[in-house]
Amino acid sequence: MLDDNDEIHPLFYGAPKTTEFKKLRKRLVQNVREAVDQYGMVQEGARWLVCLSGGKDSYTLLAILHELKWRGLLPVELLACNLDQGQPGFPATVLPEFLEKMQVPHRIEYQNTYSIVMDKVPQGRTYCALCSRLRRGHLYRIAREEGCSAVVLGHHRDDILETFFMNLFHGGRLATMPPKLVNEEGDLFLYRPLAHVAEADCDKFARDMNYPIIPCDLCGSQDGLQRQQVKQILDGWERNSPGRRQVMFKALTNVRPSHMLDPKLFDFAGLDIGDKTSNSSDF
Repeated sequence: MLDDNDEIHPLFYGAPKTTEFKKLRKRLVQNVREAVDQYGMVQEGARWLVCLSGGKDSYTLLAILHELKWRGLLPVELLACNLDQGQPGFPATVLPEFLEKMQVPHRIEYQNTYSIVMDKVPQGRTYCALCSRLRRGHLYRIAREEGCSAVVLGHHRDDILETFFMNLFHGGRLATMPPKLVNEEGDLFLYRPLAHVAEADCDKFARDMNYPIIPCDLCGSQDGLQRQQVKQILDGWERNSPGRRQVMFKALTNVRPSHMLDPKLFDFAGLDIGDKTSNSSDF
């Protein structure tokens, strides 16, 4: 992980020399490698469309993937992509200039989905669902046009936890964002290599690297969102019991269908005394 002379990807030029930052960088690389390996994301020779919004998470994603590729640990081709959605005041030159400077292959796409969202969503309702759906459709199209087999997103551990609790509290189901899935058309993967990465680590990394962070002025500007409320709950739990988020995340990887209540996942009706596949345990 130490950088010898100039043998380093440009995304890491100017990286802090502190021990604290080196530990952070090493942890991020280990977390991403673990997720990529655990969920079988790599198909050698594949091309990935890496989605870059300009937020801290997508910058972290871009840098760590290029770190792995630079070290010969990620045998795929990476194409960064920013979808400029036409939001008023969006600094359209920031990402192209950054990507050129960092020698990162990229595509910038302009699609005015902002006007559609503002026209279709009633006042007082949240924009996230429609905005996300429109954005995802364009990203899938771009991936196909560029010959990519996967769309790669910057959702991290905390996003996954928040989605789980949003589904629990508001959707009446146990579900979250999987690290790997296939789109409805069945022709593209969707990957989340930051699945094991804490949001706080993304924030510290991007700010320590002084990347030009662009805030979201659409959904991020709305008050009272369900996700914000869930985030506040999780923040409170974390303050009272440090490490609680990681314990809850581990639970998502350790599901016991026989100890839940879904008969579609476990044959409760067929369960009988003496059954070797029983769901017995101490309660």
